[in-house]
Parts: sequence; structure tokens; C-alpha cells
Amino acid sequence: MRKWFAAVGLVGALVPSLALSAQIFDKVGTFDGQFLKITVGARGAAMGGAFVAVADDATALFWNSAGIARIDPDKSELSLNHANWPADLSFDEVGYVFHMKKIPGAFGLHATALSMQPMEETTSYQPDGDGNTFDAGDMEFGLSYARSFTDKFSAGGSANLIHEGLADLSEQTISFDLGTLYDVGTAGMKIGMAISNMGSEIQWIDRSARIPAIFRVGTSATLYSAENQKLIGAFDFSHPPDNAERMNFGVEYSFHKYLFIRGGYNYHYDSDGVAGGVGFHFPVSVAGMADMDYAYTDMGDLGAAHRFSLRFQF
Repeated sequence: MRKWFAAVGLVGALVPSLALSAQIFDKVGTFDGQFLKITVGARGAAMGGAFVAVADDATALFWNSAGIARIDPDKSELSLNHANWPADLSFDEVGYVFHMKKIPGAFGLHATALSMQPMEETTSYQPDGDGNTFDAGDMEFGLSYARSFTDKFSAGGSANLIHEGLADLSEQTISFDLGTLYDVGTAGMKIGMAISNMGSEIQWIDRSARIPAIFRVGTSATLYSAENQKLIGAFDFSHPPDNAERMNFGVEYSFHKYLFIRGGYNYHYDSDGVAGGVGFHFPVSVAGMADMDYAYTDMGDLGAAHRFSLRFQF
């Protein structure tokens, strides 16, 4: 019980500081690489983005790289994620987690892309288009490694290449992620911390801007457990460099380890609000299993974001 109270106290102690810092001027529009903030995976999104201390599948490559060390060392995981984003944009991510013999820990590869359909070029003399088209898109490719140092503590990191393109212009930069995950040992409680997108500036023509390094800290715990049912609760705090501090709350209910119902809330976001979703876990071969997940996020005046995920473990 002492560990549980200590963990709650640690997270609780952050609340006053976060609340005070939220009064600081919000530097909206001063950072590049905004696509790096878009959450990956229907499961985490359905839990309101409270996933940094859950992070037990291949989407941990986004949330908290330390989490891939918790994947069965005898298994590999492939995660396919798609989101229908406002303004007819598509957001896609592929993640793969694997293990290598004689090397402790887990390795991960991921690729992320925010893309749009080609648009017609217009001029003041040809407002309906001149017959030419252009497109724009952002991409990220990353390599991750994580390992468990004890039966309760794991840590991991990622190195990423970021590419941004607009018509015939393009720029690249690199970034790094770090994460830790600790099992408290009481009520299935875990504490997770992650720093994402630590990197240099991106130069566009004659201007440069930094990418948004984000700090997340959170906790998750088992709220209810029976023979064939389980309820997990989680909440996160995050600190973006160009906006006020945010909080995320989420729950996941599982029935017979087959059906999953999730819900959550994104607090203090410009658009994201209520979230929810459902998931199914089923066999696809003698030794393989799969998960199919869906998430809905209310984005206010922007409409809604719909996410779809498939995860294979083999």
C-alpha cells in the first residue's frame, strides 16, 4: 500500500505545477511538425489518449517506447493504423516489434504518414485551376529499442527521421524519443513517462521552427478484476511546448479477453473531447492472434476523427 500511495502522491504532486504553468502564454502556431502530435492507434485514442502507462502493444512505439519491452519475447507484433482526419486528410502508421536471439530486449520499426489528395494549382487569372496539381504530406520513420532491467522497470528509446513536403519543396530533420515504464506492484498499477520529438529545427525557405517536443507522464491501474472481466483505468498529463498543459482520462473494459469496450476524455484540448471505441481479440492461426479496434473522437467544430487498427501477434 505504501508504494501505491507514493505513486499517487507523485502524480498528484504534478497537478498544482501543471495548473500553474497552464496560465503561461500559449505559443500556438510557433512550432513545426504538428502531425507528430496526432495519436496513433484506435485503442489509445478510444481511451482518451491516456495510454503512456498502458503501452503494452506495438502502438507503444508512439506512446512510450519502453512498452515494447513488455511484449512476449517469443512473439512479434505488426500494427496497422489508419485515421480519417479532418479536411479530407489521411493519417496512417505501421509498426513492427520483434526480438533478436542472443540480444536482450525488443526492437521496433515504424512509419507514419499524413497525406492528402492532389489539389489543383490556381492563379489569379485561372481561379478554377491551370491544369496542374500539387500535393503535400509529412512522414516519419523510426527505429526503437527497449528492454526490461528488472521485473518491474523497463526503458526504451527511438531515433526518427522526419520528412515534410509541399509541392516541389521538402525538408528533413531527426528526432529522438525516450520512455520509462514502472510496475508499482499494487492493483496492477503502472507509472509511465515519455519525452517525444526531441530534435532540431526544420528550415523552410528563409524561416525555421522547432518540432514539438512533448512530455507525458501518467498512471494506469486495474479498477476491477474477475475471472472473465477486467476494468483498467488510466490518466495522463502532457506538456506540449506550444500550448497549455493537458489531461487525458480513459478506461478499458474487457470481457473474456475477447470483447473490449473503451471510453475516455481529452481535457483542455483545442478540439479533441469525448472519445470511445470497441475492440475484438480473436485467433487467426494455430499460433497467431489478432486485434481489430475502432475509435471515435469528437473534435468539436472540426467534426469527428475515426480510427481503425489491426494488430497481429505471431
